[in-house]
Amino acid sequence: MNNHEFKPLTISISENAAKHVKEFASRDGKETPNLRVGVKGGGCSGLTYVLDIVDGPGENDKVIKDQGMELYIDKKSYVFLAGTILDYSGGLNGKGFVFDNPNAKTSCGCGTSFSV
Repeated sequence: MNNHEFKPLTISISENAAKHVKEFASRDGKETPNLRVGVKGGGCSGLTYVLDIVDGPGENDKVIKDQGMELYIDKKSYVFLAGTILDYSGGLNGKGFVFDNPNAKTSCGCGTSFSV
C-alpha cells in the first residue's frame, strides 16, 4: 500500500475565489455566477489559463457544481486541469485568481501559464 495522497479527478473552487467570481458577475450585471475554466496554447510556459463568466455551458462542457456556482470545462481543457483548485489571492502582493494545478510541471512567475 502506498502513502500517496489521492487527488480527485475534478476541479474545485475555493470559497474565497467563488466570492470574487460572484462579485465580478454582479458587477457585470449577470444573475448567475457561472465560470468557464479552460486552457489555451500560448504564454511563456506553453499553456495559458482562461477564465470567463458565462451564462451557461457549451455543448461539450463538463459541468461541476461547487460553492453554489457552476464551473464549465471543455473536454480538451479538462485533461490538463483535473485535480486543480482555483483560489483567489488578494492583498498587496496578490495575483488575483490562482490555479493550484497538480498536472503542471512548470509554471511562470505570473501564475497564468504552465506546461505539463
